[in-house]
Amino acid sequence: MNKSKILGAMAVTIAATLVFTSCKDKRSTGWQYAPNMYEHIAFEYDQKNPNFRDGKTSQLPPPGTVPIGFTRFSYPNTRDGYEQASLAVKNPLKNTPAVYAEGKVLFMHMCSPCHGPEGQGNGEVVQHGYPPPPSYSKGQSSRGGAMKDLTDGKIFHTLTYGVNAMGSYASQLSPEERWKVIMYVHHLQTL
Repeated sequence: MNKSKILGAMAVTIAATLVFTSCKDKRSTGWQYAPNMYEHIAFEYDQKNPNFRDGKTSQLPPPGTVPIGFTRFSYPNTRDGYEQASLAVKNPLKNTPAVYAEGKVLFMHMCSPCHGPEGQGNGEVVQHGYPPPPSYSKGQSSRGGAMKDLTDGKIFHTLTYGVNAMGSYASQLSPEERWKVIMYVHHLQTL
């Protein structure tokens, strides 16, 4: 046999092999690039996990751990904690026009639906049948005393833990944002 027949037979054999192997599985894309993108190595949070005694992937953090960026409020959610916060907790922010304006915006978004834009307890939810919160300038606190006499610490304690129908705003407002809202609430107490 001459060289041209041998090379021709090899070329036909290679071409036939490529055609038959490429037509075998239409769903295959060939070799996988970065197969760990398709085949997860890590357990999903809701899957069973044999690496833990209780068999759950999602574990509670160890006791006493503090999430990153979390500021602990060291007064308990009790009447005594409320009174202690009233005496000891003061607003660390300076009363500047910029901080006051930010407090007003936060109040309008987070608080005015219940308390109303002027803090008179006439927000949108009251018009839908919910009980009105007390007015900041004329109302009485459910914990005793006039709303206009609430201190920084009492308001911060209430925003952190909530009271009565008002839930906690600790997850919606950072401590700094709560202080800005308190600055604006003090303005509403004078109206």
